[in-house]
Amino acid sequence: MSALAGQVALVTGAGRGIGRAVAVALAAEGAAVALAARSRADLAEAAAAVKDAGGRALAIPVDVTQDAEVEALVEQVLSELGRLDVLVTAAGVAAFGPVAGAKPADWDAMLAVNLRAVMVTCRAALGPMLRQRRGTIINVASIAAVRAIAGGAAYAATKAGVVAWSRVLAEEVRHEGVRVGVVLPGAVDTPLWDQISGAPDRARMLRPEDVARAVVLMASLPDGATMEEVRLLPADGIL
Repeated sequence: MSALAGQVALVTGAGRGIGRAVAVALAAEGAAVALAARSRADLAEAAAAVKDAGGRALAIPVDVTQDAEVEALVEQVLSELGRLDVLVTAAGVAAFGPVAGAKPADWDAMLAVNLRAVMVTCRAALGPMLRQRRGTIINVASIAAVRAIAGGAAYAATKAGVVAWSRVLAEEVRHEGVRVGVVLPGAVDTPLWDQISGAPDRARMLRPEDVARAVVLMASLPDGATMEEVRLLPADGIL
């Protein structure tokens, strides 16, 4: 039997990159997967990839920066798929540059998507998980949360916030049957880099599927075990 047979997973940022790879990997392990992202076109492609892998997909367009949409997202998952066992927050945006040359408004999107939306989505998912006294939350952060990378101060701050949030949330709910973990990948070859000049050699980066394997491991551990923090780096140490 597949490791996640009979379970329901929700993945934000599932339209492309890490989120899409995670959705496909969870489906391959038997989970029914709800895919959430803003782009309907990306969602359609991701849902097709899940179905091609033999999985069940529910595509839900959503802007995770809108609290009401996040609440409605979880309610739709419960209504159409019956339960919620795994949440993976993979939605993210990035912009890089020195602090001295930045405007505070330049940081708003990262704060909204990378940090606040993670907090709101976790809170929305906790209700059904606490009621069933079972669930796994996995937040995708970045190695930038713990390694200083020039030009990435604001991005790093949002990801460090995700790590801190995950650690405290894990303590709050561990005795309620809910596990919380965080993945800190190094550079991953995703469309996020398309608009960033001077990016490292993408051929040397992790693949989204590498991160997905770590997520599947965290989600499929027996109920008596939890993996709360994973640092995943390219073998040669880039980022």
